[in-house]
Amino acid sequence: MRYILLLLFSLSSLWATKITDVSSIVGVRENQIIGYSLVVGLKKTGDGTTSKFTLQSISNMLKAMNIDMNPIDIKSKNVAAVVVTATMKPFARQGDQFDVVVSSIGDAKSLEGGTLLMTPLKGVDGKIYALAQGSISIGGRNQRGAGSESHPTTGVVFNGGLIEREINIDLFHQEYAMLSLKESGFKNAVAVQKAINSYYNTQVAVAMDSRSIKLKRPKNRSMIEFLAEVQEIDMDYQPKNKIIINERTGTIVAGVDIPLKPVVLTHGDITIKIVEEKIPSKPEGSMEVDKNLVIGMNENEIYTREGTTTVANLVRSLQKLGASPKDIIAILEAMKSAGSISAELKVM
Repeated sequence: MRYILLLLFSLSSLWATKITDVSSIVGVRENQIIGYSLVVGLKKTGDGTTSKFTLQSISNMLKAMNIDMNPIDIKSKNVAAVVVTATMKPFARQGDQFDVVVSSIGDAKSLEGGTLLMTPLKGVDGKIYALAQGSISIGGRNQRGAGSESHPTTGVVFNGGLIEREINIDLFHQEYAMLSLKESGFKNAVAVQKAINSYYNTQVAVAMDSRSIKLKRPKNRSMIEFLAEVQEIDMDYQPKNKIIINERTGTIVAGVDIPLKPVVLTHGDITIKIVEEKIPSKPEGSMEVDKNLVIGMNENEIYTREGTTTVANLVRSLQKLGASPKDIIAILEAMKSAGSISAELKVM
């Protein structure tokens, strides 16, 4: 049986970071917009006659051009029905251009070489905020939400979107603003409050809850100048410990300082024992991998030196014993259930 002995220790760390890295300004955000349209100019790779909505859309488009055509009589395979999606950046102004993602919703084989017809893009309120049109690019891009050469039914129209309606955010005339922490926590909210008040040497920030900090603009600064300064203030930030596991690839991402609590666990021929006592002397015949890790060759035991009992050390120890990624993931999940790991465990 393989046996792991780890020494328990506690560790708390603070990171020095800027307020802009851990918070956002309430009301200053992106907005999603969406539309439906047709892609034309395809080389017989468009929707077939089974996509009734495509044929009806072609008929409706021709009627708008004073051409009356029954959808049943339309046999073209050079047209595809698509959904167009995009993101409006904060403070986007009329005439600003942006990329749009075009995705087939019919049975088209490829959108390569196609042209997106003028598409109204609407927000969640049903109002039109932008228009999109242009030639579709299939390959050679690295855009969020875009496809690739292996998915030719999704493409991008670079700078194909045009802002028509602005979303007004009037920060300049406001006296108050609100910061929202990306991860809630009372300690971090208070840390932001203290950092801002210390910088201005007066009470301009108040933590309202574990995520929200209310700001009052100083009289000698505009709100834009004030927010620009606030975002660059350094603070002591305590990140929330997380362990990210990708079961499909076997990838495990964990902070180096996530401590383990006492536990005894057996998984197959691996036994893990975490204790609060000092590590015994190095057994005879053992091998010292590094200054913190010793492997007992006879008993397949793992010993760690004081101050190294963390999730990262445990995973490294299990790898030294030849445990598979599947075994390591199962062990971490069991330890989380048993309360040995206090960090958030997120399985992808």
